[in-house]
Amino acid sequence: MFYSTTDGQYIQEGTQFTIDGVEYPSNWLNLSTPEQKEAIGLEEVIATNSPANDQYYWVSTELNEASLTYVNTPKDLDTVKSNSISQINQTAYTILLPSDWMVVKSVETGTPMSTAWNTWRESIRTTADTSRTAVAEATDVDEVQTIMGNITWSPDPNQPTV
Repeated sequence: MFYSTTDGQYIQEGTQFTIDGVEYPSNWLNLSTPEQKEAIGLEEVIATNSPANDQYYWVSTELNEASLTYVNTPKDLDTVKSNSISQINQTAYTILLPSDWMVVKSVETGTPMSTAWNTWRESIRTTADTSRTAVAEATDVDEVQTIMGNITWSPDPNQPTV
C-alpha cells in the first residue's frame, strides 16, 4: 500500500488511482520504479509492528500517513481458555484415534497391547491433562498463547527417531 503525500489518499497495488488530475492504470504501481513513485509524491506504507495471532487477539490497524500500526487487543480470557482447551482435546483425540483399534482388539481378544503403545498413549493423555491444567490456571491471554505454542506431543512408537 502507498500513501500519497499530495492528497492524503491510500492506494492499494492493483487499483487504478488519480493524483493531481492524472489517472494511473491499475498496474502502474507494479511497473513503476521507486523514483517514479517518489516523483508523484507516493510513499510506501511501512508497518511499525506486527499483527498478533488472531486466535488470541482482535487485530485492527491504524494508519498515520505512511505509517501502519497494528492494534492488538486481547480477546476475552475465558473464551480463549475454552477454545484452547477444546483445541487440546481435539488434538489428543486426533492423535489417539488411529491406534484405538489396538485397545479394542486387546479388550475383545485378550491380546495384550505392546508396552510401547500403552506408554505412548498414556503420554498423549498426560500431555493433554498437563496442558489443560496450565491453560485453566493461566492469568492472561499471552500466557495461554505461550502454553499452546509450547505443547509437544510425543511421536508414536512407529515413527522413526531423528
